[in-house]
Amino acid sequence: MALGHRLELRQGQGLVITPQLQQAIKLLQLSNIELDAFVEAELERNPLLQRDEGEGESEAPAEIEREPVASDLGVDVVADGSANSEMDATPDDVSPGERASGDGEQAQEAGGQIDWSRAGGGGSFEHDGDYEGALTAIPTLSEHLQSQLAQSGLSATEQLVANVLIDGVDEGGYLRLDLAETAERLGCAETMVERVLTVLQGFEPTGVCARDVRECLALQLKDQNRYDPAMAALLDNLDMLARRDMNGLRKVCGVDEEDLREMIAEIRSLTPRPGAAYASETAETLVPDVHVREGLGGMWHVELNTDTLPRVLVDQRYHARVSKGARTDQEKTFVSDCMATANWLVKSLDQRAKTILKVSSEIVRQQDGFLAFGVEHLRPLNLKTVADAIGMHESTVSRVTSNKYIATPRGVFELKFFFTSAIQSSEGGEAHSAASVRHKIKGLVEAERREADVHSDDAIVEILKTAGVDIARRTVAKYREAMRIPSSVERRRLMKEAC
Repeated sequence: MALGHRLELRQGQGLVITPQLQQAIKLLQLSNIELDAFVEAELERNPLLQRDEGEGESEAPAEIEREPVASDLGVDVVADGSANSEMDATPDDVSPGERASGDGEQAQEAGGQIDWSRAGGGGSFEHDGDYEGALTAIPTLSEHLQSQLAQSGLSATEQLVANVLIDGVDEGGYLRLDLAETAERLGCAETMVERVLTVLQGFEPTGVCARDVRECLALQLKDQNRYDPAMAALLDNLDMLARRDMNGLRKVCGVDEEDLREMIAEIRSLTPRPGAAYASETAETLVPDVHVREGLGGMWHVELNTDTLPRVLVDQRYHARVSKGARTDQEKTFVSDCMATANWLVKSLDQRAKTILKVSSEIVRQQDGFLAFGVEHLRPLNLKTVADAIGMHESTVSRVTSNKYIATPRGVFELKFFFTSAIQSSEGGEAHSAASVRHKIKGLVEAERREADVHSDDAIVEILKTAGVDIARRTVAKYREAMRIPSSVERRRLMKEAC
C-alpha cells in the first residue's frame, strides 16, 4: 500500500476563549486586595493608563423589598444587562469538573447544586497546580478548627454561629468576641452561642477559644483531669503568682509549700498560647466589597464600596503624542497593543463592578429574612436560583461570590455564607432548609423518654413527610450520624440499661 500526501479542507466549529476573555473571567474571582495588586501591575506596565484621582459618582444603590411583588424583583442599576456581555460564561465554557463538583448524594438533595455555605474561598490562579505545596503546607489555626467543625455534629445553624466565632479567634487561640454582642448581631439566643462555644473549646489544641488566660489554663487542666478547687483558687489569683506572693497563695489555696510548688510547676507546663503552633496568616484588614443598609419603608439599600474599586483612565493626550512619534512597525504595534489593553481594562473593571452589584442585590433579596430576623431565618439558596433570577450562568455567580464580602447590619460575611442546601417539600410548597430538618430530627430524638418512644429512621421519615418534608431514609441516617445520634437499636439498649 503506497503512502502519499493529500490536502484536505475541513470546516468545523469550536469554542475559543481569547486571552482577554480569560483575564476578564479571572478579574471576577479576584478579591479587592488581589485586584488592586493586579491594577497596580498594569499601571506600571502600560504607559497609557493612569489612576483616576477624582472622586467620581458612586453607584446608585439598589433597593430590595423584604416581601417583593412580581414587578419589583428586578435590579434597576443593571437593567440593561451590560454586565452579562463579556464576563458571563456559557454552558460550553464550564469544564466537566465545574458542572459536577459535589458528591452524588449532596447534589441530589440540593437539586444538583452544591451547599456553598460550607465551601472555602477561591484560590488564586498562580498556585492552583501546586499540589505538592498544598500537601506539605502547615495548616492555619482557622483551617484546623474548620476541619474539626465539619465533624462536630453541630446543626447547620450552629455551624454558621461556629464559623463566626472561629473568625473571631486570634493567632494565639483566644476568642476576641463578646458573646452577647455576637448573639444580638446574629439574631439568635445567647445560650446558643454559649453552647457552640463550649463545643469549640473541646477542639484541639486544648485551650483554644478561651476568652482569657485563666480560662485557657483551666481548659488544659480539665483535659488532664487536674482541675480541683485548689487549682481553681490558684488560677483566680494569677496576679499574686506574678508578684510571687507565695504566702498569700498558700492561704487562698489551702495547701502547704510543697503542694504549691507542684501546682506552680503544673501551671508552667501548660501552653498559654495554644494557637502559636499553627501557621500564622498575614494580618489584613477585611474590607467589604458591598454595603447593605436598611432604609425607609422596609427597603434594603445595596451599594458598592467605592473604596475597593480601582479607578483607572486612558490617557488619550499621551496616546496622541506617542502615536505621532512612532515610526517603526514595532513601535506602532506596541502603542496599539497598549491602547487596546487599556480600553479593555477600563471596560472590564466597570463590568466587574456591575456584576458584583447585580449578584449581591439578588442575594440580599433572597435572604432578607436573615437581615431582618437573624440566622434562624436563612433560606435554602443555591447558585442556580441566583443565576436564573439575574440571567447569568452558575459559574459566573460562583466566581463573583468567591473572595467577596458584604457588610450587613448583622456583620460582615462572605457572599458564599448565604448559600445553604434545601430539602424539598412533600406538599409541593416552599422547600425546607437542611438546618431546620436537622433540628426537627434532633427534637424527635430528644423527645424520646421511654423505650417504646424510640423512633427508627423509617418512622422519622414518615413523621417528617406528615410535616411536609420529602426526605429519604438514607438522608435521615446521614443527618443523624452527623449529629452523633445513635441508631434506634442503640438508643433502646441505652434506655434499657438506664432503667
